[in-house]
Amino acid sequence: MKVIFAGTPEFARAALQRLLAAGFTVPLVLTQPDRPAGRGMKLQASPVKQCALDHGIAVAQPRSLRLDGKYPEDAAAARDALLAAQADVMVVAAYGLILPQWTLDLPRLGCLNIHASLLPRWRGAAPIHRAIEAGDAETGITIMQMDAGLDTGDMLLTERTAIRPTDTTATLHDRLADLGGRLIVEALEMAACGGLTATPQPEEGVTYAHKIEKSESAIDWSLPAVVIAQRIRAFDPFPGASTEANGEVVKIWSCEIDSSQRFTDKRYGHILLADEAGITVACGDGTALRLTQLQRAGGKRLAAADFLRGFALVPGTVLGNCTTAPSAP
Repeated sequence: MKVIFAGTPEFARAALQRLLAAGFTVPLVLTQPDRPAGRGMKLQASPVKQCALDHGIAVAQPRSLRLDGKYPEDAAAARDALLAAQADVMVVAAYGLILPQWTLDLPRLGCLNIHASLLPRWRGAAPIHRAIEAGDAETGITIMQMDAGLDTGDMLLTERTAIRPTDTTATLHDRLADLGGRLIVEALEMAACGGLTATPQPEEGVTYAHKIEKSESAIDWSLPAVVIAQRIRAFDPFPGASTEANGEVVKIWSCEIDSSQRFTDKRYGHILLADEAGITVACGDGTALRLTQLQRAGGKRLAAADFLRGFALVPGTVLGNCTTAPSAP
């Protein structure tokens, strides 16, 4: 079976490697154009492009696939490359471009998407982040037959995995990338013998995983500790949860609920304790959160004990923009 692969980040590279290891022929890879990255802002190839070049696979990097869009010459060149590849199917994983109908219709078996959620929950751009942020107990991979909608196509294969209490987006991403690679190989092997069954997505339970914005990083200490903790894990590694402390922006990378601290009249964001175990902060609903790994701008991630040696934080210090908490009845 000949497979065109479309993807860009590390999540997609894992799937491409699995397809190649399983012996599928990949004549063409589509990926996003090289982007400036790093301190020098030099153009950098995507992980998928790097993988394709390592294996001698032709790469196309159109800015758009819309023949009537802003870059029709890119789309026309991509169409010619797709036609020349004469592939049976296109596999798509975190590609980053909308596929117009002509693209979906081109391969004999259509386009299969590796989506990092249990559809129809968390359609959209950031399903891993949003599942952790929402406190979901589980997530998974859905192999989907793509249609013109936003992650609305029929489901072909799904597999679940638990979200661990310590999972960050980084750790869950790696497990789902591995799972997605394994599941797409299984799906294509089933498709080769006509064994795939398409199931429409349920109409109930639809949620959208909107793109993560940097503006979401600021911690709102009026929220309950459990909600803040979920956001800290969800925003690791990007954009990183942050708060103001002594006039500086400090990133918070890990934490734990401090159930020993309960209060009725503290202000949200007040530091209650600061010692070797961590920095305990008053949160909403009378809860408290112990910060255990922090980072100053330009510095390294440090355990709280090491952080405190170079950055004085004492009980009574107020983090971020805080308001007075209402007293409990």
